[in-house]
Amino acid sequence: MNRYILIRRLRGPAFLLLVGVNALLAQANILGWSESWPFYLILAGVLLLAERAALASEGYPQYPGMPYAGANAAGAAQTAAGQATQDASSTETALVAKRHQGFDNDADGGQQ
Repeated sequence: MNRYILIRRLRGPAFLLLVGVNALLAQANILGWSESWPFYLILAGVLLLAERAALASEGYPQYPGMPYAGANAAGAAQTAAGQATQDASSTETALVAKRHQGFDNDADGGQQ
């Protein structure tokens, strides 16, 4: 498992543990709730630093929906097997379809 993801998953339990320790200290009249807010900031800062260090050492994680590292190799294998592939220039990814004929291509400027 990626260290970055592990640290992100431990964030909630770490804060829950700090709340529990804070409750025990408040019950024993050692440290009140109003004096414990710096510990939450320190914990958040330490966890953020640990996440940044994990990202710096391992790189960014690959999220679902992103193509995997061997996507180009799989496409080359399909082409070699004789299967038809679409031309990259004919594939449109815009929300609105591209106009293929504009006024600049029309000899009479759109007038008929």
